[in-house]
Amino acid sequence: MREVLDTVVATLGGQERPGQVAMAEAVARAMSQRRHLLVQAGTGTGKSLGYLVPALLHGDRVVVATATLALQHQLVERDLPALVEAVKGQPGCEDASFAVLKGRSNYACLHRVREGVPDDQGALLDAASLPEGSLGAEVLALREWVEDESSSGGTGERDHAPRHTDRVWRQVSVSHRECLGAARCPYGQECFAELARERAQRSRVVVTNHSLLAIDAIEGIPMIPTYDTVVVDEAHELVARVTQAATDELSASEVDRTSRRAARLVEGDEADDLGDAGEALLDALLTIEPGRVDRPPQALGDALELVRDAARALVSALPKEPAIGSGEVPDPGAAQAKGWAQELFATAERMAAGSDRDVLWVSERDRVRGGRSLHVAPLEVAMPMRHGLLADKTAVLTSATLRLGGDFDAVATSLGLWPRERVTADTPVDASSDDGAEDDAQPWEALDVGSPFDYRAQSILYVARHLPQPGRDGLTQRHLDEIAELVDAADGRTLGLFSSRRAAEAAAEHVREVLPHLTTLAQGEAQLSELARQFVGDPHTNLFGTLSLWQGLDVPGETCQLVIIDRVPFPRPDDPLMSARQRAADQRGGNGFMQVAATHAALLLAQGSGRLIRTTTDKGVVACLDPRLVTARYGSFLRASLPPMWQTEDPALVRQALRRLAGA
Repeated sequence: MREVLDTVVATLGGQERPGQVAMAEAVARAMSQRRHLLVQAGTGTGKSLGYLVPALLHGDRVVVATATLALQHQLVERDLPALVEAVKGQPGCEDASFAVLKGRSNYACLHRVREGVPDDQGALLDAASLPEGSLGAEVLALREWVEDESSSGGTGERDHAPRHTDRVWRQVSVSHRECLGAARCPYGQECFAELARERAQRSRVVVTNHSLLAIDAIEGIPMIPTYDTVVVDEAHELVARVTQAATDELSASEVDRTSRRAARLVEGDEADDLGDAGEALLDALLTIEPGRVDRPPQALGDALELVRDAARALVSALPKEPAIGSGEVPDPGAAQAKGWAQELFATAERMAAGSDRDVLWVSERDRVRGGRSLHVAPLEVAMPMRHGLLADKTAVLTSATLRLGGDFDAVATSLGLWPRERVTADTPVDASSDDGAEDDAQPWEALDVGSPFDYRAQSILYVARHLPQPGRDGLTQRHLDEIAELVDAADGRTLGLFSSRRAAEAAAEHVREVLPHLTTLAQGEAQLSELARQFVGDPHTNLFGTLSLWQGLDVPGETCQLVIIDRVPFPRPDDPLMSARQRAADQRGGNGFMQVAATHAALLLAQGSGRLIRTTTDKGVVACLDPRLVTARYGSFLRASLPPMWQTEDPALVRQALRRLAGA
């Protein structure tokens, strides 16, 4: 394995990195011994090759799951093609095939494009029926692109499509429930999604996303070809993505839409009954304040049962699909209506069950589009992951931020790996079968391969201890003045990470007023990609925003020499899911605040701070304007989660350092 890694690195013009070598050797050992592994690999380690080389040499199919499209594109379009080219002729690399696999709705549907989209009454709308204006033009442009993809052997993936909105993409795609099925669809042989599955079936490495992995391994819906090993990159995101994949929503508008779609397709009153159930749901939701619902009122419970029963009756009443091989093409309107009704039934049944393993809450929506909606999410995903993924597969979980508070226990526990099961590289592989071991023990090893960066020499962590503790009213004048002074010293070059859109906009407005010679951008003023392009293009530019800037933004060089964090990013106290998880941890005898809120904050702080140093030549300051980072008891836990930067609380010293970096 080491020889192949050395060859690949040399072929790609790289240099040996001790952390990458240590990671590759640990990953290869974990795969061969079928033992779970957590690897923290700092930015610049080259962790993608650290797991891709062992994956290609493993012998059996390996699935690589990512959280972001950016990393997925990097793997499929850059790292894997270069790796395949580099390993040609190497022993053990005879099969270096790879493929990317996504959920069905990520691929264009040829049947929908060529036959039309059902309207609210289920009748097909062709191209001539599209509304005039930008929507119709975008749909037509997408349809032309789809046909070009089909004729040229393209993949039909949404990520490669011309710019479009979610609403437009729905005109050329279907969900897995709406799909007619390859055996019944007249375009099944050309289907982009089916062709992607066939490519994955023939490949040694399959690149997918966290959500599809969760659906396949945890929900038990076969989406990925058989595999025994999975590498989860960006593993710090896995719990959130698995939770998201297992979260369902129900609203009166969705019930009404399904009722109207099915009305022409059934002879009885089943569609009308579903519509009546939707009205009952709307009435029940309007009596409940937005927020977590611990004990559903009787009216809500009754409404959920009405929706459940009416949806089930409607599914039974809708036309049966023609038999495979009969030559008959299913009615796409009926297929879509049945898919929607089945989804309503499953969601309403889950909500009506009132499981203590789920969290239920109401959110406010635009009343014009349906008023309030009801949501349900798993209280925790550790046990489903433990039994659905870790029990059957070998998992390698890697990220730049897995050690929170200085160790791996918090992240491991959230993933379904217990601290008492942790082993070392020297622990015998069969140790879990010793007397006294749990029958379902999942031994796991952890490794921090460090970073090629000298954080103490390259970066400063500045905590503004002299500022007041953040309150609910947002940034104070003292906070705004501090931000302007820091930005002025840096002469721009600032990425501002804020806890709310309101705070980001207030800071941007103040900096524009005080420092008009600098360009200050705020999230929401343009597409994020455009804002990032402007930020990178001019060092005298500032970019202020919220959560989507905390992770994934890669801006090396003098573009970013100051990262401002306005406050410790604890979850909102009224966050239904986080508050429920914190309460559950307390009830189990743990410390809910530390296990949930502090861990959440530590992860975001580590990710946000990681925006600063992206290469060995980068230098700069992370400025936290929240004194709790050094004054609160939990501050040491949070600081231990950050890169090992040199720390200070002296504002004059920091401004001097920033001016020196800016060349002033």
